[in-house]
Amino acid sequence: MEKLFIADDEASIRDGLKCIIDWEELGFSLCGEASNGKEALSQILALNPGLVLLDVKMPGMHGTEVIRRAREAGFQGKCIILSGYSDFKYAQEAMKSGVRFYLTKPIDEDELIQTVTQIREELSEEQQRSSHFTQYKNKAKNVVLQELLHSAPEVPLSEEDCRIFRLTAEVYQVVVCEDFHAPSSAAPYTFAEMLKVTNRDNMIFDHLNTDGRDVVLLKGVHGLNKLGEFLERLEHGDSQEGSPMDSMFLAYGRPVRALEDIHLSYGDASALLARRFFCLPGQHTAGYDTLPHTNENPSPEFDAPAPFTWDADTVADYANRLTDYIGAYNRRMTVDTLQEIELGLMTVPNAIDDIRLLLIDLYLQIKENMTRNYPSAGLSFRNNSEAIEYIHSRGYLYEILRFLSEQIEAAMNALGSSSKDTILADVLFYIDHNFQNNIKLETIAPLFGYNSAYLGKIFTKSVGESFNSYVDHRRIEHAKKLLLENRLKVYEIAEQVGYKNVDYFHKKFRKYMEMSPAEFRKGQGLDEEPGVYPPP
Repeated sequence: MEKLFIADDEASIRDGLKCIIDWEELGFSLCGEASNGKEALSQILALNPGLVLLDVKMPGMHGTEVIRRAREAGFQGKCIILSGYSDFKYAQEAMKSGVRFYLTKPIDEDELIQTVTQIREELSEEQQRSSHFTQYKNKAKNVVLQELLHSAPEVPLSEEDCRIFRLTAEVYQVVVCEDFHAPSSAAPYTFAEMLKVTNRDNMIFDHLNTDGRDVVLLKGVHGLNKLGEFLERLEHGDSQEGSPMDSMFLAYGRPVRALEDIHLSYGDASALLARRFFCLPGQHTAGYDTLPHTNENPSPEFDAPAPFTWDADTVADYANRLTDYIGAYNRRMTVDTLQEIELGLMTVPNAIDDIRLLLIDLYLQIKENMTRNYPSAGLSFRNNSEAIEYIHSRGYLYEILRFLSEQIEAAMNALGSSSKDTILADVLFYIDHNFQNNIKLETIAPLFGYNSAYLGKIFTKSVGESFNSYVDHRRIEHAKKLLLENRLKVYEIAEQVGYKNVDYFHKKFRKYMEMSPAEFRKGQGLDEEPGVYPPP
């Protein structure tokens, strides 16, 4: 049903036009009416009717001016000019604005029906053509997007094509969404749904499926800012178990400035999905800046660590070191070594299956060394087939390292005895040397052979404060030293002591010191700006 609008300064004529024919039978429903030109223009632009019956001579603004201004504002509907015989010169003016239908008063019913029928047929044809064009444009755009995601176009898109496909932007970034709990394309919620941003005509992002993946192409600074806000909510733990955020995993590629570089951003996201093996417990996102720097994957505008060499010789070296640490009952060094292996493996170009095989080899060599050195210790290593099957079946590196940690802990317990005090000493030593990293009780506890709940209880009881509070105190104490050195900005100090968010650092510092970092510096007789010292 098309919308009908009637504009005439005489109420009796408007009422007559409503009743003179059966509008609904002809496919129209009245959406509004006006008695003067200014009101008519405002309502036409607001309601965007398919057909306007417009009197030429109205107070406030002539009908010819109404239709001219409406056309300039983008109104594309049909218009029937109504006028007396003596007003034909006004009708001629309206026809210059594309009006093709002119009826004289009093309106002849048959002539009106014939004119409205013709208009309805034209509107139907235009809608059909518009629908076909939209379908064609959408299909063509999908092909263009698929090509942009996979390679640089051989022939760059013209400015007109970019305008038609809504691809003109100053920056682009690709995000791929997967199910968090089981890597697949069947994410119950999509990132596009979670963006919660008005995306009229796909100006902010395009949403498509490629390679069986749910893909969002962000366009423009506003789109990238929305991604940043979303990642910040995830980082600060706003996702609750069972919530939409909790159900998704996002991989995002580098921002690029040109259409022909979009495939680089998608390549980053694809590589990150292939490396979900390296994600930490509860990690819902992976960004391009965590990709290893190799010849095949040059560093995209960031400094990545040099690749870690992970081969048979490396495995043998680590197996021997860990065997020595177990024999010396040096839990601290076994933890440090496993962490060193974890950080190193995140930079290797090796295929994931190759890494699993090398980790199996690491386990078997440790077992062989321990069995040879301590034949009567009653070691309880898993049998080879069980260990191989377990490591092969794990989806994440941290699960395999946790398994190795448990086996090492069991071997230490078989060789000697442990106590709460020695465990806590090792934990405290670890915190004191690692507080600048993103350390959490849930990830540390397994490395020391405990579950997080139990270790948290004995930690609080023995130390007199919670794990998180102790970590915060160590960070704040180190931050005070750096503030007194007066060589780093506050945000740089926040990063060095383990707070990625400077506002969060301010909040914690004020909580423990009852003043801001700047006030602390000032209270020590130092200038608030780093590197500036007060005169003697």
